[in-house]
Amino acid sequence: MNTAGDRLQDTARQAALALPDVSHGYPFTPGLDVYKVAGKVFLIITDDPDDQIITVKCEPEHARAQVRDYASITPGRYLDKRHWISLGPGPGITERLVTDAVEDSYDLVAERLPRSDRAGAR
Repeated sequence: MNTAGDRLQDTARQAALALPDVSHGYPFTPGLDVYKVAGKVFLIITDDPDDQIITVKCEPEHARAQVRDYASITPGRYLDKRHWISLGPGPGITERLVTDAVEDSYDLVAERLPRSDRAGAR
């Protein structure tokens, strides 16, 4: 089953908030809901109803494969396009894919934290 924009974003929010030591807020602009672990961004959700996307961190090789394989996955908006991807609603974008993308992004950010900041991360 494909995930519509609002469901895509709700799925991403639920997945992020289920992870340890996650905080979120609007540090950049009121239209971007930003999720962090130990102060480091791993998920950005747009609040624009006409542009319902999420942006997550991704290994560069995996990012290129995702962009190639899914029409509604693009190089990351707002951030380094080699290390971030944006997912929008479209064919093949399932709740499982969204959840996996959020969890993978969290893990990538958490594993690069200093050891002292990793205590609560999974």
